[in-house]
Amino acid sequence: MAESSAADNAHASDAAMPAPRMAIGLLALVGVFISGYMLLFKLGLIGTLACGSGSCGAVQASSWAVFLGVPVPAWGVVGYALILGLALTGLQPRWIRDRRLGMTLFALAAVAFGFSAYLTAIEAFVLRAWCRWCVVSAIIATLIFICSLAEFRQVEE
Repeated sequence: MAESSAADNAHASDAAMPAPRMAIGLLALVGVFISGYMLLFKLGLIGTLACGSGSCGAVQASSWAVFLGVPVPAWGVVGYALILGLALTGLQPRWIRDRRLGMTLFALAAVAFGFSAYLTAIEAFVLRAWCRWCVVSAIIATLIFICSLAEFRQVEE
């Protein structure tokens, strides 16, 4: 009986969902919604961007709101969707301990963090205008990156 209980506990711990990946998935979902909202505005599908006292319109109308010919919010939608898909895949029992998946998740999070830091620097030092949605997106990318650092400890070779 004790052997069965120990085996059940070992199996349960192997199948336990990693909390950082769950957090990454939730944050990425919020990022998809924010980027999607901003993309709808950039494409002219919604009339105004709710921004409060920020300078969202000025930031979105700037030449910096397009990267490699693609609106920056579109990059956000795609990036966050990839991270979301990878985080959800990484919660499946088959993939929980997969190091390649964990490192790919970390790499995407690092790119998102770096790109967000670049765009935030553009807002601060070039445009001297702040889009609140962009700042929230940068915070989300930073939190995703921090959560992805757990991949180095949690995933076994």
